[in-house]
Amino acid sequence: MELKAFQQHLTRWYETHQRALPWRKSRDPYHIWISEVLLQQTQVATVVGYYRRFFRAFPNVQAPAGADHQDILKLWEGLGYYSRARHLHAAANQINNAPEKLIPADPEAFRRLPGVGNYINAAVQSIAFGHPLAVVDGNVKRVLARLFMMDEPVNLSKSHKVFAAKAETLLDHTDPGTFNQAMMEMGALICKPGKPLCDECPVAPFCLALRKQKTHAFPKRVAARKTPHHHLTVGIIQKNGTLLIVKRPEPGLLGGLWEFPGGRLKEQENPETGCQRTIQESVGLTITVGERLTRVKHAYTHFKITMDVYFCDYIAGRVRRNGPAGHQWIRPSAITTFPFHKAVHKSLPALYEFLQK
Repeated sequence: MELKAFQQHLTRWYETHQRALPWRKSRDPYHIWISEVLLQQTQVATVVGYYRRFFRAFPNVQAPAGADHQDILKLWEGLGYYSRARHLHAAANQINNAPEKLIPADPEAFRRLPGVGNYINAAVQSIAFGHPLAVVDGNVKRVLARLFMMDEPVNLSKSHKVFAAKAETLLDHTDPGTFNQAMMEMGALICKPGKPLCDECPVAPFCLALRKQKTHAFPKRVAARKTPHHHLTVGIIQKNGTLLIVKRPEPGLLGGLWEFPGGRLKEQENPETGCQRTIQESVGLTITVGERLTRVKHAYTHFKITMDVYFCDYIAGRVRRNGPAGHQWIRPSAITTFPFHKAVHKSLPALYEFLQK
């Protein structure tokens, strides 16, 4: 491969065809860092609105450090992968506890911050500071797999080192930030998963898979395991005009977010019976199970859930938490002030409709 020609073809295409995204207007490492955290596992179109709202609330790296974690989670609400918010908050605190109070311009120092993996490190340090570190994300792996007809499955973690080494051989050390963004952009816009737009590809002459007419065969993937499914039951418990919400423990799945109490059904267990049992086990209350408000289906990264949501009346007992990290009795009007996870949000329209009857 004529390396210089490849780099020039790619970066010239990027300069003309890149999307006008708000974080590309700045070389401020804070802006770049936040955008890359938001973009992990999330579509660009979804991120733009969150990015703008985040910077209205936290315009500089000092701002999230001084914020309550619940405020950050509320801004993150609906975006998923909430550990990103927890790590970002912890990293901002570390930065502001350091003497210089600046995002480290040294890759090794930046890499030691919570939540900063190889990808975030390479993206921020190359774009903001010009360090020659190659970015390797899903888009880049797909481009590399087709360029070199790589047999390593892109969805195996042990393959990452192979793709990273190949990416390093292509990196333009004179402007690594632009080159990295160009590789990711080409993967997103041209070298698409299903039908790559080879006729529009700026580096088509260098692509081995295109030359062999095998773009459809790359990248290789290992067949995913069957996704587990869990059946949950949840009770929205009413007591004197208030509703009980519980806080999920940190760290952990959806850590720090709020939900209504409940839990997983046993095999062949009736959902109403399961609602009484899981509420007794998790918060120690005796209730009567009333109307089923809705059935929610939701998919997480590694499993799917079906969640039956019941409106319940408080009978007796005081809250004794077994699992939840916190609880509050709140007025229905206060629901919007707490950060809830997506499955809860899917149930709220049915709750509001029921309360209006």
